[in-house]
Amino acid sequence: MCDARDLDALCLAKSYFDLKEYDRAAYFLRGCRSQKAYFLYMYSRYLSGEKKKDDETVDSLGPLEKGQVRNEALRELRVELSKKHSAGELDGFALYLYGVVLRKLDLLKEAVEIFVAATHALPLHWGSWLELCNLITNIEMLKSLSLPECWVRDFFMAHMFTELQMIKEALQKYQSLMEAGFAKSTYIISQIAVAYHNIRDIDQALYLFNELREQDPFRIENMDTFSNLLYVRSMKPELSYLAHNLVEIDKYRVETCCVIGNYYSLRSQHEKAALYFQRALKLNPRCLGAWTLMGHEYMEMKNTSAAIQAYRHAIEVNKRDYRAWYGLGQTYEILKMPFYSLYYYRKAHQLRPNDSRMLVALGECYEKLSQQVEAKKCYWRAYSVGDVERMALLKLAKLHEQLNEFDDAAQCYIIYIQDIFSCGEQLEHAEVSTALRYLGQYYFKNKLYDEASLCAQRCCDYNDAREEGKALLRQISAVREQGEPSSTDLSVPCVFNPLSNNTTPVRRVSPLDLSSVTP
Repeated sequence: MCDARDLDALCLAKSYFDLKEYDRAAYFLRGCRSQKAYFLYMYSRYLSGEKKKDDETVDSLGPLEKGQVRNEALRELRVELSKKHSAGELDGFALYLYGVVLRKLDLLKEAVEIFVAATHALPLHWGSWLELCNLITNIEMLKSLSLPECWVRDFFMAHMFTELQMIKEALQKYQSLMEAGFAKSTYIISQIAVAYHNIRDIDQALYLFNELREQDPFRIENMDTFSNLLYVRSMKPELSYLAHNLVEIDKYRVETCCVIGNYYSLRSQHEKAALYFQRALKLNPRCLGAWTLMGHEYMEMKNTSAAIQAYRHAIEVNKRDYRAWYGLGQTYEILKMPFYSLYYYRKAHQLRPNDSRMLVALGECYEKLSQQVEAKKCYWRAYSVGDVERMALLKLAKLHEQLNEFDDAAQCYIIYIQDIFSCGEQLEHAEVSTALRYLGQYYFKNKLYDEASLCAQRCCDYNDAREEGKALLRQISAVREQGEPSSTDLSVPCVFNPLSNNTTPVRRVSPLDLSSVTP
């Protein structure tokens, strides 16, 4: 409860606070003794320091250098709040502020302890839970925390599972919350959609976001994630409609700026896209998505130094953002600095161990560093976890080819063709001709003329391999005319069955026994 003697000062200070006149608000709260007045006094001083920090940077440096200027009030606030905390005089809100100050000063271990204390003191304050979420780095750390037994904890755990890419556990948690009485919660629907977005189940995520738009047409939260999905699918009309709709609702929201940025990016207007991501960061410097997306735009504009800065800021906001780590890896790859790329790709892989794109990128780095054994492991692991881009086996085959490991290369090409043909993509995938060319020559050298002839015939279906296919058929004919017998060597892998029909073959040869190896 507020002390009656503080009521007038508190009402006056609250008015100044709402007008963002933080110094005036703090001035009139000096000497007030109630906990509510004390929190507003300290919070006004904190926000005053943040406002001055932003004013120093916004005109002269721009958003990329925001992290170089510190809030001068932080150290004083830490000393004062520490004394109060030692005396046990901080309530839930003041503990939350103390935790924020510690986090800003990079005292992360102490900040975690304070945020845990804040959740115990005031379990229904969601801000404390969210701040705690940003500081937890892995599941072991999460399990070690002593959190209050409260229904809000279930929301926090579900959110945390999503952040740690434990999507199955997150979906189970959200399902149990819906069954417990939150079936109509648009927050839960949006979080489930975000979870599907994180595992790249784009169809399900789009379906849920469209459902969400029907239930809550004026919602702006999470619409930047929805726009990311529309961008990936190149759904330009839908993205344009979403951007116009959000501008009508509120054009000064971070999410609106990000959606407009994605729209311009899809239209390849990267300068305009970067401008809108910068606007989003002026509204909220801790907007993770805007930093990452701005890094992508600078990459498109070949401005690698600005891209690196943007990705680094994204990591400062959230060290679990695999897109920023992956973006840094790509940037240093462009700069031909493979050791740096390797470090960042490893970080991205640790966050997304079952994402084939990270593994393929790691394999390419190892290949450039002449670490072929590690490269092989990465490519085979990428295939084992479900190769999204269907490139891992090709790269593995080409690596075997370079190392003169012809049997292993043939095995990889065979598995690759089996996968492509079983999906009915024979004539759509560009690299099928490469595999067929190699296998045709491979079978010819091993005197398997029937298989070589079949591969050569299939090469004629592709423009880039037609002449080689015809030449190989002529060679086979010449050899057969001389009466040379065909080999019956069963140790040579055969691709005859999957080429003669579109059924998935039973026999599959693994090129390396690396399915259980994680790089």
